[in-house]
Amino acid sequence: MEMTNRILAMMAAGILTLGGCVEEGGKEGPEMRFEIAYPGVSRVTETSFEEGDCVGVFVKEEEKPLEVSGNTVNNEAVAFEGNEWTPRRTLYWEEGTYDVVGYYPYQERVESVEDLRFAVRLDQSAEGTDGGPGGYEASDFLWAVRENVRAEDGAVELRFAHRMSKLVVRLVPTEDYEGEIPRDAVVRVHGTVTEATVDLEAGVVTKYPYGGQEIITARKAGDGLYEAIVVPQRLDYNRPLVEVIADGVSYMYETRFVFRSGVEHTLTVYMSSNPEQTKIEIGGEIEGWN
Repeated sequence: MEMTNRILAMMAAGILTLGGCVEEGGKEGPEMRFEIAYPGVSRVTETSFEEGDCVGVFVKEEEKPLEVSGNTVNNEAVAFEGNEWTPRRTLYWEEGTYDVVGYYPYQERVESVEDLRFAVRLDQSAEGTDGGPGGYEASDFLWAVRENVRAEDGAVELRFAHRMSKLVVRLVPTEDYEGEIPRDAVVRVHGTVTEATVDLEAGVVTKYPYGGQEIITARKAGDGLYEAIVVPQRLDYNRPLVEVIADGVSYMYETRFVFRSGVEHTLTVYMSSNPEQTKIEIGGEIEGWN
């Protein structure tokens, strides 16, 4: 009987100890919630995030550097479900102050937060398939940060910004151009490195130093209007940059250019029936395009 009582007492003590651990370690703080906005807009529109889009989120303690792992939240996938953004798993705050970093498009594996590899698509005219993004959208690297966040602040508002560069090409016929600009004209961007590295903590995009120059096919955004996402970089000397193919004729234009991060550049091509008389004009710059 004495042995039985001793065993029962030990079991009771074990249950109390286990119960104490669950109560202490199982306390859950407020749930992490996110409000995510596409650059330049506050709600979902044709050019904003769409249902099924997924961003990556890191949460780190304020005084600590961002790491691949060891943060409070490591590369959590947060998906847009039409009305709200939902993490892949439920996340909870602990006491303290945090910095929250987000990026898009989401990558399943992040091997470096200082030199995250990313590349723009070569065929940005390609449309999305099976719910996946098209070539243009998949090339547009977005980044956001929110500092000094505490649990009591409520939902974390992440306003994303473009970190790549955008080139808009306008095709304008001159008086001696016969007919109108063909609707099936093709615009290509030559001579740029299409690979980059991204510092996720700082949001800085750098041309990959060992990347080769590729040709990007721009997407058509309207009659005589084409767009392409380009890695930020400097072209220091005249070189073939934009090619327009219309009615079986190829028009090639040389220029020097500086593609700035987060900036939309406009290049107007004045089309002539004589390719040698066609000229280009570099227009203004827009920061934080929609």
